[in-house]
Amino acid sequence: MSGWNGMVFEGKETLLGVVRAEAGRFFEMVDSDDVWEAPTGAGHWQVRDVVAHIADTTEAYFVAFDAARAQEEVPAAYGLPGMAERVDKQALALRSVPRTELVERLRADFDKMIEIFDALGPEEWGGFNVPHFYMGPLPSFFFPAFQLMDYGVHSWDIRQGTGRAHGLSGDAADLLVPFMFVLWKYTTGAKDPCELGIRITSGPNAGDTRVKVGPDGMDYEPGNVDDLATVIEFDPGSFVLTAFGRSNAGTIRGDRAVADRYLNLFFRI
Repeated sequence: MSGWNGMVFEGKETLLGVVRAEAGRFFEMVDSDDVWEAPTGAGHWQVRDVVAHIADTTEAYFVAFDAARAQEEVPAAYGLPGMAERVDKQALALRSVPRTELVERLRADFDKMIEIFDALGPEEWGGFNVPHFYMGPLPSFFFPAFQLMDYGVHSWDIRQGTGRAHGLSGDAADLLVPFMFVLWKYTTGAKDPCELGIRITSGPNAGDTRVKVGPDGMDYEPGNVDDLATVIEFDPGSFVLTAFGRSNAGTIRGDRAVADRYLNLFFRI
């Protein structure tokens, strides 16, 4: 199922196609005065703050790709522990920008970002490192995945703010599954030792993953989990929303204490 693995070049067109679809739905939702100051599922952010956040984030990617192309030195990575506070300040700083101006700015940012992604060839997709402001150098395929997180998860946030029942796009969730293990690995706070299995029950990235947390952090690898005392099962959407701290989901099989300890290890970004 390499076509549904955004970490390899064979998954590029699938990933970019879903990013385009999620962004299109996002712009349909936000481009109205009626919703501009509406609440969302992203804490205290209103819809306008979500738009501002994605614009600020995308424009930082332009700087990063330019620096990588020019082989320029960049400051050390800011780090993920301080990310939530900083992105909040960056987003709220744009609250005074009128809706039409900010939405048009983000549309232009998106078009420019997609042009950059479209131009990435097989060697660059996984072999060209780009300095992420918070995480440091990453293979370029992470950046379209980050855009999918922004447009996919934040679209969920906007729908959540309406109070109506809804869900996460299956295509977006399927593609994000492998990236959620990376997210967990780099947002592990307390290093309380535990070992358990994570089972994704459906979709092209369904399967079992063995997870172990120790003094040095979290490690994971695909593998049979039948011998483990605790397994947590997720469908793709529930897995993504749980990893992002948007919901408390999952079906616990086995030792609840281990599952509870694991699920409370992570800090939010």
